[in-house]
Amino acid sequence: MPVSPRDFHELVLAARTCRRFVEDEPLTMNDLDWLVDCARVTPSARNAQVLRFSLVTKGETCDALFKLTGWAGALKGAGTPKPGERPTAFIAIASPKEGANLAPYDAGIASETIQLAAATQGWGCCIIRSVDREGAARLLKVPDTLEILLVLGLGVAKEERAIAEMPADGSFNYWRDADGVHHVPKRSLEELVIGRFGA
Repeated sequence: MPVSPRDFHELVLAARTCRRFVEDEPLTMNDLDWLVDCARVTPSARNAQVLRFSLVTKGETCDALFKLTGWAGALKGAGTPKPGERPTAFIAIASPKEGANLAPYDAGIASETIQLAAATQGWGCCIIRSVDREGAARLLKVPDTLEILLVLGLGVAKEERAIAEMPADGSFNYWRDADGVHHVPKRSLEELVIGRFGA
C-alpha cells in the first residue's frame, strides 16, 4: 500500500533520537519482536543477513545494561535519563567478529528501521554506540563469535524533540531549551546537494 511522501516525511521528522521515556509504561517482548521483525526484512549486504539481536525488557538486565551505556555527550551529563525517565527496553545488535565487513551498514539500516517503526507507535529510540561492549556481551550472553555493534534504548517517548536550523557558527551540537524541548540542528537541503543534473 503506497504511503504518501508527506506522511513519510512527517514520520522521519517524528523519529528523532529520544532520551527520556515513560518508565511506568514499559514495552513488552512482543513489542520488541515486532520491531526486529520490521528490521529483518530490510536490505542486507549480499543478503547475508548476518545481524543477530538480543532483546531486553524492563527488569534487572535492563537496569544493568543501562549502566553500561553512555548518553548525549554534547549535553555534558544532562542527557543521561534520570530515574523515572529511563528506557524500558533495549535491543542489542550484534554481528560476526570475522568475515562480516559490511555488517555496520546492515546495522545502520536495521537501527534506523527500528527507530522509524518505533515512532509509528509513539515510542522513542536512542541509537547508542557509546556502550561497554564486552560488559554488555557478558551480560547478554552473546556468543564469543559475535560482537555488539549498537545498542538501542527504547520506551514510550516522554520528551519533545524538534529540528532546528543550523546556527551561523556552524555548530552541530544539539541542546535543550528552558522548557526541556530537545533541539537538533540540521543542515539545509541546498547546503547538502552538491550537484543537480537533468530536468
